[in-house]
Amino acid sequence: MTAIPSTIYRSLCRLGDKLVYPILPSFAKPAWNHPAGPKTVFFWSPTIKWVLVGAGISDLTRPASKLSINQNASLAATGAVWTRYCFVIVPKNYYLASVNFFVFCTGMVQILRIAHFRYIIQPNQEENKDSEKL
Repeated sequence: MTAIPSTIYRSLCRLGDKLVYPILPSFAKPAWNHPAGPKTVFFWSPTIKWVLVGAGISDLTRPASKLSINQNASLAATGAVWTRYCFVIVPKNYYLASVNFFVFCTGMVQILRIAHFRYIIQPNQEENKDSEKL
C-alpha cells in the first residue's frame, strides 16, 4: 500500500530533476538537493504551515473581544517550542524555524490585544456606563 505513494514521489522527484534542476540559477541548485530542500517533507511542512501565520494575521481584523486566549496561547507556546527545536534537529531547518517564529509572534500579538481589551478597554467602558447612570 505504501509502494504507490513512494513510487509517485520518486517519479515526481526524477521529473523535477529533469525539468526544474537544469533551469535553476547556480545559487539555487544546492538548495534543490539539500536535506531540507523541496524534495523533502522538511520543505513542504513549513510551506503549508504559513497558513497558520496568515490566519493569525487575518485575525487582526477581528475585535479582541472575539479572540480566544487559549487558542492564541497554544499558538504562541508551540511556536516558541518548535522554533527552538528547529535549531536542534539534523538537518537544521531554518525555513521551519522562521515559520514557527512567526506563529509565535502572531500568537503573542493576539494575546497582547486580548489583554489590552480585557484589562484596559473593558474596565473603562464599564466605568463610563456607571458614570452615565448617575
